[in-house]
Amino acid sequence: MFLVLVLHFYLRKMFFQPLERVLAERRAATQGAREAAEASSAKAAKLAADYEQALRATRADIAREHEELRKKLLEEHARALAEAKVSVRAEIEEARKQIAREAESARAALWAESERLANRIVERMVMGRVA
Repeated sequence: MFLVLVLHFYLRKMFFQPLERVLAERRAATQGAREAAEASSAKAAKLAADYEQALRATRADIAREHEELRKKLLEEHARALAEAKVSVRAEIEEARKQIAREAESARAALWAESERLANRIVERMVMGRVA
């Protein structure tokens, strides 16, 4: 019995305590690695969330700038179209005035020609009666 007790204390002191210490250190190292992995995972998740937030903000900025540019281009297009309409209306009005001047000139020329022809007709009729 004494020998069993001595063997028990001896094995406990020389084998089990160092084994328990090694297992505790291993458990602590494993737990530390697990905690470090969880911390790294949490940090990576936070970085990914920050990246997604920055990406959404950048996309929103790009969309806003795109919309502003589209509106600006539409306004420029509308302004150019209005200027073209004004210019075309002025050209049409000038063409109408030119046509009216040409028509008046043609009327005057026709009137003069009709008077000349009437005078010739009268002249011939008068000459034909006299002869």
